[in-house]
Amino acid sequence: SSGEVSRAREARGVVCDERKARERSGALRDDNLDTYWQSDGAQPHLVNIQFQKKVRIQELALYADYKLDESYTPHKVSIRAGNSFHDLREITTMELEEPVGWVRFSLVGKEGSNAGECLRAYFVQLAVLSNHQNGRDTHIRQIAIYGPRQSPMRALGHLMSFENVEFTSSPPSDDTTSSSRMS
Repeated sequence: SSGEVSRAREARGVVCDERKARERSGALRDDNLDTYWQSDGAQPHLVNIQFQKKVRIQELALYADYKLDESYTPHKVSIRAGNSFHDLREITTMELEEPVGWVRFSLVGKEGSNAGECLRAYFVQLAVLSNHQNGRDTHIRQIAIYGPRQSPMRALGHLMSFENVEFTSSPPSDDTTSSSRMS
């Protein structure tokens, strides 16, 4: 959506749970829907995404293709987040019904004091809990993470103001938007 920016460049790395899967983790962000990351081992299959600083995350999306991957296609997925691997909490769980294309997980609070607020975390984990047709290993073709677009002035930590009438402006709004995909 137009109010999002990719958080991919801020990620320190994508780390997968099994040795062979770690070697193939580059396929998750190579912008090629013909390649895929394949898990190797017992479920759940984990993809861990770490950031150097706490970031605001609006949405996580994964690309899956049931027509190509059949029993390798994720069926039940959990998104977890925290400060590290050791304090993760489940944010959302979703069952996917023969997905072909991008599956989007909103990470914006829906109720209580977090309503309308983006998730803030250093660490995000995507856990594939089960696959279609009781498959053992899983294929994920791409992962994208989006956060809200921040105005350039707010990113600098202050609002600019000018004394001269010719340069008077109101503070920038957070409505400045653009969109990009994880790379």
